[in-house]
Amino acid sequence: MKRLLSVLSLAVLLGGCSAPLTYREKGALGGGALGAGAGAIIGSALHRPGQGALIGGGLGALGGVAMGDQMEGQSQRQDSQSREVEEQRRELDRQRRELEDLKRSRSYDNNYDSRDYDRRSRSDDRGYDQRNPY
Repeated sequence: MKRLLSVLSLAVLLGGCSAPLTYREKGALGGGALGAGAGAIIGSALHRPGQGALIGGGLGALGGVAMGDQMEGQSQRQDSQSREVEEQRRELDRQRRELEDLKRSRSYDNNYDSRDYDRRSRSDDRGYDQRNPY
């Protein structure tokens, strides 16, 4: 029975860790481990490695949480900017397609001749310049 409970508790413990860790959680774990190690080394000099490890682990975890929180915020800002850039890229693609469609529809228009339009506009401009020298 004792063995069954220990196996079930281990399964529950490992199942809780199956989700990917956030930056905050990774920072807390890393900071806690480094702090516990540093605290144990310092505590051993004072002949109290256990207390040093506990104090160092707690302080390291707090520092790791603060650092991980900053990294989480930066990651969220980058994700937001990436979404905005992608949205703008899609809008540009849509506008390019729309311009191409307009160019195609204009080229198929039988009543439109750009050369004729240019000749008319130049002749109108010359006539205007001859009448009004200023």
